[in-house]
Amino acid sequence: MSPLRLGKRGPRNPPDQHLSERQRRIVWRIAGLLLDYPTGQTPNLLEEMAAVAGSVPAPAGPALVSFADRVRGMPPMELAAHYVETFDLRRRNCLHLTYYAYGDTRKRGMALLRFKHAYKRAGATLGDHELPDHLAVVLEFAASIDPASGRRLLLEHRPVVELLRLSLVDSESPYADVLDALCATLPELNTANRRRIAELAAQGPPEEEVGLEPFAMDPTTQREMGGRR
Repeated sequence: MSPLRLGKRGPRNPPDQHLSERQRRIVWRIAGLLLDYPTGQTPNLLEEMAAVAGSVPAPAGPALVSFADRVRGMPPMELAAHYVETFDLRRRNCLHLTYYAYGDTRKRGMALLRFKHAYKRAGATLGDHELPDHLAVVLEFAASIDPASGRRLLLEHRPVVELLRLSLVDSESPYADVLDALCATLPELNTANRRRIAELAAQGPPEEEVGLEPFAMDPTTQREMGGRR
């Protein structure tokens, strides 16, 4: 993983006290939808999402509106191709939160259990072949099912979220706006967070290939969340 540059915007870590719980959940819900693999309906939803985001104070609301403005008008196939290029073809932009620290190793399987147990306690479920640490999944869980547990998962992986934001800023991706909005709902980075960000950026994810299917969500629990790539 190549070193990250802070880019023109630099670190952006505003405190989240100015947002109400409802406003944070709005940001999480919209960000989760935007970080999911785009469908043919996604371009049509941008106007609606931007209108809702407009009710959220700066910087979170305007950041989401900015993303909508930047990708509005892109044909569905073009938007999907851009998503794949951004997140599926670049290791440093991986949306799976445990990947940065563990790669595809056996240790990552144990880290995934933390997410799986949180979802199961809340009665949530994913598909048989999906991993529970996808950022869009975590955001949907936090916004729609269990805000307290979802927020804890986000805070536990705060350095990874910031590292992803920095990578997207570095590549001047429109998706950096979505991560800006998400980070505006979280507390300011502390010294330990910054140290961990530097470690992850310098080391990159390890590369031991193993199967992770046993750590997908349990299909027998009650409430369903949408599928992710």
